[in-house]
Amino acid sequence: MLLPLSFKDKLFYGWMVVLAFFIIGTTLWGVHYSFGVFFKSIEGEFNLTRTATSAIASTSMVLGGMFSFLGGLALDRYGPRIVVLLMGLFTGLSLLLTSQTSSLWQLFITYSLLLAMGTHATYTVSMSTLSRWFDKKRAMALGIAGSASGLGMVVMAPFATYLIFTFSWRRAYIVMGLIAWLIVIPLSRLLRKDPYEIGVLPDGVSPQTRDAVIQENCIPTADLSLLQTFRTRSFWLVIFIWLVLASNLSFVLTHLVPHATDIGFSTTEAATVLSLIGGTTIAGRVLIGAVSDRIGRKLTAITCILLGGGTMIWLVWSQELWMLYLFALVFGFAYGGMLPGISALIGDSFGLRNIGAIFGVLDIGWGAGAALGPLIGGLIFDVTNSYLIAFLIGAVAMLVVTLLIALIRQETNQNFGGG
Repeated sequence: MLLPLSFKDKLFYGWMVVLAFFIIGTTLWGVHYSFGVFFKSIEGEFNLTRTATSAIASTSMVLGGMFSFLGGLALDRYGPRIVVLLMGLFTGLSLLLTSQTSSLWQLFITYSLLLAMGTHATYTVSMSTLSRWFDKKRAMALGIAGSASGLGMVVMAPFATYLIFTFSWRRAYIVMGLIAWLIVIPLSRLLRKDPYEIGVLPDGVSPQTRDAVIQENCIPTADLSLLQTFRTRSFWLVIFIWLVLASNLSFVLTHLVPHATDIGFSTTEAATVLSLIGGTTIAGRVLIGAVSDRIGRKLTAITCILLGGGTMIWLVWSQELWMLYLFALVFGFAYGGMLPGISALIGDSFGLRNIGAIFGVLDIGWGAGAALGPLIGGLIFDVTNSYLIAFLIGAVAMLVVTLLIALIRQETNQNFGGG
């Protein structure tokens, strides 16, 4: 799509790409994170245990890591338009077919497999593409686009709850599948791989300005191959960080609604708590993303992670509705704030040539963690009839992550003989 010259002069097209990913992400992440709202409906419909029901989401997470990697490889080669188009097609198909299932094994195909193909590369594709479009404002751009995950929860959780109560969980999935098609497929046509595709530079700066900045910093820019990236300590630190953060987040998003209803609150009240997490995640990603570009990406990420760990301890004693609301507000803001800085560090540390594939591999770690979190949480509940131990394990894990972030460094080609 060619833009009028006057429009391009007024607005850096990178922000249009951010907006497109924000709307696409709101849809796909909203679908992805809505499973907790459907949890008890599916559990009751198919007469499942908490562990078996959790396994549906966990299997999708495991498969999602593979499709995130494939999505990253395809992104580096073909660009985001075709990749996001296919993601939208598979997401809608997944929900429509899930609405017609009659047994557990079918759910593992229609939901676990197809939804993994449709939604799990969302983070990889959006963060990789925008890392190419922005340099100095990278964390801000990633934060804005990434905040779609929070808005998706704000919109989809109560919307899905309304559809389930008004109609049924099956019809709710039909409506959500059609919405995915109507939003994601048209918007995919606005996406571009990088600013060079339309003749501009990252952040909209001139070539002379960019060369001056690189010379002033006197730090060789990393541009590592995938194999070189695997050989760095920073990569393995990030993949383990991804695994732990995903495990905690997925555990909370999957089991918070069942936990809240277990201690006496209605499904609507529990869905509201889940929506609050999404709402404050938006604020955390946008505000902390902008701040981290100014005061340091590591510092802001570590601060937010410590705050998130504290909320897991708070959740142990949260028996009143206002306490759950406070947990949701702080937990959502902390999780939203920690991810833009860490994501921006990936481009800083390893370069942009293979950023899609790198994000895709890292997302395997995210998918593994996202799979383990709900499964371990469900297993702990089935054994102890309580989530207390799971909450405490999550808090300790967050403390470990802060130490790992401090050890991440910026890699250079000199470390590999000029690469």
